[in-house]
Amino acid sequence: MSTDDAQGSSKLQPLLVLGKITEILDAFSLTRPSMTLGEIQQATGLPTSTVQRLVTNMVAQGFLDRVGDQIRIGTKMAFWAAPAVKGLDILAIVNPVLKEMRDRTGETACFFREEQGHRVCVAVAETRHALRRDMYVGKIIPIHAGSAGRILLAWNPDLAEKVLAGPLDPLTGGTVTTAAELRSLIAQAKADGYAISAGEREDSASGLSAPVFDTAGDVLGALMISGPTIRMPRAVCEEWVDLVVEYAEKITRTIGGRVPA
Repeated sequence: MSTDDAQGSSKLQPLLVLGKITEILDAFSLTRPSMTLGEIQQATGLPTSTVQRLVTNMVAQGFLDRVGDQIRIGTKMAFWAAPAVKGLDILAIVNPVLKEMRDRTGETACFFREEQGHRVCVAVAETRHALRRDMYVGKIIPIHAGSAGRILLAWNPDLAEKVLAGPLDPLTGGTVTTAAELRSLIAQAKADGYAISAGEREDSASGLSAPVFDTAGDVLGALMISGPTIRMPRAVCEEWVDLVVEYAEKITRTIGGRVPA
């Protein structure tokens, strides 16, 4: 190896270490906030000795915290992250995620928020298919119809009770119009962490949604993939559940949000 090659290797070495540190940090999630050394090793596939060495150093520097045999992201990370999210426009985070979801699934990706008892589309990445659902920024939809509405109601019990007490007007033959059935579906969405619907807002159209939470643990919005049921039958929606939930968690984590206890 030449001197230049040796110097180049030494310059690249820190980047290799950073890559391994990133793998360790990426192994944690809102559903798996703490792990043992063995679980970190299994999640990353890194050698046990490497995990032990890096975790020890990461704990010393505040990247990780250790309590007994459990290791989690260090609270000091929140201190470092605060300037990054201060004043950050939520749509600056959501829009790139929607485009990535659209490109991976081929279907329309949307983000809904609750406004005055309705669900409103505040961001969208449209499918490139000619056959598509009608969706655009600013579209207002009754909150009792469809998967995104159930997500917004599942973590907002006061609003849910208000909606359940009012009329549940049908939009299609498949719209849920009884309070008992809708209550059950809202509870199921909260238990599952996602919701799937078909034909409730439009005939022959499906939706798959997951929640995004803010720093207080309140539901900020619903991340949704939607498309014609012919391309998104129940089986396909179920295949995409982990994908949509992971993207929703990505937004939650990026904005410093947390899943409510």
